[in-house]
Amino acid sequence: MTQDSYLVALIGSGIGPSLSPALHQREADRQGLRYLYRLLDIDVLGVPPEAVGDLVRAARDLGFDGLNITHPCKQLVIEHLDGLAPQAEALGAVNTVVFEDGRAVGHNTDVTGFAASFARGLPDAPLERVVQLGAGGAGAAVAHATLTLGAGRVTVVDALPRRAAALADSLNRHFGAGRADSATPDRLAGLLARADGIVHATPTGMAAHPGLPFPARLLHPGLWVAEVVYRPLETELLRTARAQGCAVLDGGGMAVFQAVDAFRLFTGREPDSPRMLADIAELAGAIPVPE
Repeated sequence: MTQDSYLVALIGSGIGPSLSPALHQREADRQGLRYLYRLLDIDVLGVPPEAVGDLVRAARDLGFDGLNITHPCKQLVIEHLDGLAPQAEALGAVNTVVFEDGRAVGHNTDVTGFAASFARGLPDAPLERVVQLGAGGAGAAVAHATLTLGAGRVTVVDALPRRAAALADSLNRHFGAGRADSATPDRLAGLLARADGIVHATPTGMAAHPGLPFPARLLHPGLWVAEVVYRPLETELLRTARAQGCAVLDGGGMAVFQAVDAFRLFTGREPDSPRMLADIAELAGAIPVPE
């Protein structure tokens, strides 16, 4: 018998503004499903990130079908799961948990989400030399995605040099020696002068963190710019880069395609990704995502 009712939730900190519930529920409505998407905000619940294991167990016991996991719980949740999909295991981070026959299995749809968005939005972008700014949770996912797409070399730049070096080491172990290296922010000007493109994976540009992540003078027309931030869709970085003649990719596609993959994992049904791309443009209240 095909299931037509689903109960899922997002676990994380400060998740009130998340668009995930609306994205999932709009698509479920179009498919005629009953779909309840709850927010389990650890700040509201007054529990530390380490309580993610208790929340996962409670959700399983209460009959949830799955969970999305976000900052700061993507790594912490792993020890509380019964299994990991290969992508999540390679990355060491989980953003989607599916309950199957009493087992909690972790997946990572951030990697596939960014890869699908990039392939759609910047299909002809050169990838020989890529700079990535940011080595946090989102940074690890998009670096994996960029190398999966065939990037020759990714240079990871982060304000915390040890974090950038650790991510580069992990990438080299997974993709082969020489595919990644790390650098400090003071080298960004020289790196961007020679790069094909930059992936921006820090919070700068979000509503709560306005501004540019680096000086506008470092942008040049030969550079493509891919953004992970999606609220707003049109960050100051993208606006400035577009004015400089750069090809740009907003963060909306990654948000949508990770939700597309999570919806598929939760329901076994194929989502309508073009409709969901239109949804996020409407929900984020910004310029439409181009076809």
